[in-house]
Amino acid sequence: MEPRNHSGLPVFLLLGLSEKPEIQSVLFGLFLSLYLVTVFENLLIILAISSDSHLHTPMYFFLSNLSFSDICFTSTTIPKMLLNIQTQSKVITYAGCITQMYFFTVFGLLDNLLLTAMAYDHFVAVCHPLHYTVIMNPQLCAQLLILTWLISVLGALPESLSMLRLSFCAVIEVPHYFCELPEVLHLACSDTFINNVVLYIVTGVVGFFPLAGILFSYSRIVSSVLKISTVGGKYKAFSTCGSHLSVVSLFYGTCLGVYLSSTWTHASQRGVFASVLYTVVTPMMNPFIYSLRNRDMKRTLRKLLCSILSSQ
Repeated sequence: MEPRNHSGLPVFLLLGLSEKPEIQSVLFGLFLSLYLVTVFENLLIILAISSDSHLHTPMYFFLSNLSFSDICFTSTTIPKMLLNIQTQSKVITYAGCITQMYFFTVFGLLDNLLLTAMAYDHFVAVCHPLHYTVIMNPQLCAQLLILTWLISVLGALPESLSMLRLSFCAVIEVPHYFCELPEVLHLACSDTFINNVVLYIVTGVVGFFPLAGILFSYSRIVSSVLKISTVGGKYKAFSTCGSHLSVVSLFYGTCLGVYLSSTWTHASQRGVFASVLYTVVTPMMNPFIYSLRNRDMKRTLRKLLCSILSSQ
């Protein structure tokens, strides 16, 4: 039954990953499992870092904040999707759609900037090891964290506020499982030229410059590592940065690919599933990637899990 609109505001219908009734229970079980695993893994990372004084370093400080951001990032989309499947309703209100887009952008930008801060931390650790503790002091780490939050909160405003100037039909079908900004723009009834300009500018500024900073940091890291004479020294330096580089590649590869392609074309099934990679799979894989390649993290996680199990 088509929802009625009594307020004069448009109503959005999230069509989800599939409209086939027979697979809705499968999708619900799958995404509920993925969401719970994501939240559990990232909470474990936060608890492990906060409980072990040996992990109170800049790298783990930013990692714990990345885990918190990943929980929030996933929580902006998946709970609403699960609720829609459970209630057999596809409706999201106009205010709900704008709010979802805003917070989705905030935590997406926060992830992006935290990865940049972690790249800078690796750069200082590898290229300036003797001055590392002086440069990466607690005050600088706190300032970088506050700066990432400010840029994320303010950087998400232009895109979301510019949506308020658009007019939509009474009921809009969004071929997605959440209100993704580029896709909603395609469905507007009014001219979206200004919105596309804002989208390009914000994506360029908060996407290009952090990525350029990451690439610059790793170019200097590679240059410094190649000067190390011993094979063991090179391996240790590269292994320190390998986890972070894997996460950066996964995040940027899927996120930029989806956003750039959706600017010119409407969402296809392939594009929607690509969105799953950076909204669900990447936040779920981050703790696994970091703990798998890090002895200190694996040791702390084992101790934490043993203490939790023993207290039961």
